[in-house]
Amino acid sequence: MKSNTFDADIVLYNVCIDCFGKVGKVDMAWKFFHEMKANGLVPDDVTYTSMMGVLCKANRLDEAVEIFEQMEQNRQVPCAYAYNTMIMGYGSAGKFDEAYSLLERQRAKGCIPSVVAYNCILTCLGKKGKTDKALRIFEEMKRDAMPNLPTYNIIIGMLCKAGNVEAAFKVRDAMKEAGLFPNVRTINIMIDRLCKAQKLDEACSIFEGMDYKVCSPDGATFCSLIDGLGKQGRVDDAYRIYERMLDADQIPNVVVYTSLIRNFFKCDRKEDGHKMYKEMMRSGCSPDLMLLNTYMDCVFKAGETEKGRALFEEIKARGFLPDTRSYSILIHSLVKAGFARETYELYYAMKDQGCVLDTRAYNTVIDGFCKSGKVNKAYQLLEEMKTMGHHPTVVTYGSVVDGLAKIDRLDEAYMLFEEAKSNGIELNQVIYSSLIDGFGKVGRVDEAYLVMEEMMQKGLTPNVYTWNCLLDGLVKAEEINEALVCFQSMKDLKCTPNQITYCILINGLCKVRKFNKAFVFWQEMQKQGLKPNTITYTAMISGLAKSGNVAQASSLFERFRASGGIPDSASYNAMIEGLSIANRALDAYQLFEETRLKGCSIHTKTCVALLDALHKAECLEQAAIVGAVLRETAKSQHAARSW
Repeated sequence: MKSNTFDADIVLYNVCIDCFGKVGKVDMAWKFFHEMKANGLVPDDVTYTSMMGVLCKANRLDEAVEIFEQMEQNRQVPCAYAYNTMIMGYGSAGKFDEAYSLLERQRAKGCIPSVVAYNCILTCLGKKGKTDKALRIFEEMKRDAMPNLPTYNIIIGMLCKAGNVEAAFKVRDAMKEAGLFPNVRTINIMIDRLCKAQKLDEACSIFEGMDYKVCSPDGATFCSLIDGLGKQGRVDDAYRIYERMLDADQIPNVVVYTSLIRNFFKCDRKEDGHKMYKEMMRSGCSPDLMLLNTYMDCVFKAGETEKGRALFEEIKARGFLPDTRSYSILIHSLVKAGFARETYELYYAMKDQGCVLDTRAYNTVIDGFCKSGKVNKAYQLLEEMKTMGHHPTVVTYGSVVDGLAKIDRLDEAYMLFEEAKSNGIELNQVIYSSLIDGFGKVGRVDEAYLVMEEMMQKGLTPNVYTWNCLLDGLVKAEEINEALVCFQSMKDLKCTPNQITYCILINGLCKVRKFNKAFVFWQEMQKQGLKPNTITYTAMISGLAKSGNVAQASSLFERFRASGGIPDSASYNAMIEGLSIANRALDAYQLFEETRLKGCSIHTKTCVALLDALHKAECLEQAAIVGAVLRETAKSQHAARSW
C-alpha cells in the first residue's frame, strides 16, 4: 500500500475494506477506512456503505451509526443504499423501532424506501411474532414499493407460524393476482410453519395440492412433512411421505433419517427404528454424529443397554470423537440402568478428551456420582459448575440433596435445599420428597412433616412417592396411628395409594401386632388389584400365624408359594410356631423338615413350640428329631458365645 511504486486510490481502499469485511476481519477493514482518510482520500458512498455493512454484520451497530451520521452530514441527497444497509443492520439485530425510525427519516428526506428495506423490517417483526404490526407495514409498503416474492414469503410464513392459515391463503391468492406465483420456497415456508404450528392436515393439503408442472417439492418439502408428522405420532404417514420422496427421485439426507428413527422409537416401535437405520446404511447415506447420538439415546430409552454401549463404540469406530452430548447420553442411561459406578471412569474420559461440560452434562455427571455413593465428588462438581458460569438447576440441587439425604447428611442436604430457594430456583416434588424420605428414615418425623407442609403451601401436590416416604418414616418411628391418619389424608387429596403404600402400612401394623387391622388393608389391597411384595407376604403370614389365625396364614402361605414366591426364615418359623400352637403338630413338622432342606435357620422358640405339640400328639419319633436339632442349636449358640 505504502510502496513507492504506486499510490493507493479510493477504489483499491474500497476493495480492501470489502474483502476484509467478507472474511470477518473487521478490525483490518476499519484500519483501512481510517488510513484512507488519514491519507487525504474522502470516502465515497461505496466506502461508507461497505464499512457500515461490515460493522453491522459484526454487530458493532454503534460504530456503524457513527459512520452513517458522518456520511449524512456531508451530503444533501440521502444515499438509498446506505439507508438500506443500516435498516438491515437494525433489523438483523432485532431493533425494529430503530429500523422503522430510519425508514421514516428516509421517507421524510424525499427518498422512497426500497423493497429490500421493507423486507428487512418485516423479517424483524416476524422473528418477534408481531404479526399485526407487520401486516400494517405491509399495507403501508404498497404505497412506496411493489412487494416482491420474498415479501409475500415473509408474510405467508409469519401467518402460518401464528396458525392463521386462512389469512395466509388470502395473501397467497393476492400474490397470484399481483402476477407473482408461489415457488417451492413459498410452499416450503407454508408447510414448515404449519407443521411447527401442529396444523398437519393443512400442511398435507398444501403438499397434495402442488402442481408438479409449475412447482415440484424438493428435499426440504419432504423433510418438513416427515418430521412434522413423526413428531405428532403419525409415523406411518411420515413413512409414506418418505416413500414418495424416494419415488420422486429425491435423496433423503441424514436429517430425514434422524427424524424417522427418533419418531419410530418415540412411538414404541423400536424394530422399525432399527430397520430405518439399516435402510439408511444400505442407501449409502453416512450417519453424522447428531444421528448417532440420537439413535444411541433412543436405544437406551428402549431398554437396550448393551446395544447403546455398542453404539457409543460405533461413534468412535466411524472416526467421530464423542462430544459432550454423547457422554451425557451414555452416563445418564447407564445410571438409569443401574450402572452408576461407571460414571467416574466416563467423566474422566470425557475430560481427557477435552469435552466442555454444559449444564446438562454437569447434571448428568453429578447425578451419577450421587447414585454411586460419591457424594463429596458430586458436591465438588456443583461448586465447579458455579465457577464455570453455569447456573445449577432444580435437577442439579435435587441430585445432591437426594445423595446427601441417602447417607444421612441431612443438615447439609437441608442447607443446600435452602440455598436453592435463596437462588430463586423453583423447587419440585422430587427435591421435597428426597428431604421427607431422608428425615423419615432417621426418625426425624417432625421435620419431615414440616417439609411436607411447606411443599403444600408452595402449591405443589404431593405424589404417591412423597406420601410413601412420609408413611415409611412414621411406621419406622412406630407412629402407626399417625400413619393411618396420614393415609386417610392422602386419599382425601385424591392421591391413589399404590402397592408400596399398602405394603408399608401392612408391615407397620404387623410390627406393632395389629394383625387384624393389617389383614383389613391386605384385603383392600387385593380388591384394588395390587400385588403384595415378598416382605409384605412374610409380614402378613407371620402376623396371622402369631395371632392364631392359622388357617388364613396357611392359605396365604400356600398362595405365596404357588405364585412363585420363596418363603424366608421368618415365614417358616412363624408358620411352624402357629401350626404348633394350633395343635397341628404333623403339619408343623412337615414344614420343619422343608425348612431344614431349604437351609433356613430354625429359631429355638420355634423348636420348643413344635416339640411341645409333638409330645401332645404322641409323635415321639418326630419329637426325637426335633429334640436333637434343638440340642445341636443350643450347642452352636453356646460355642458362638464362647468364641
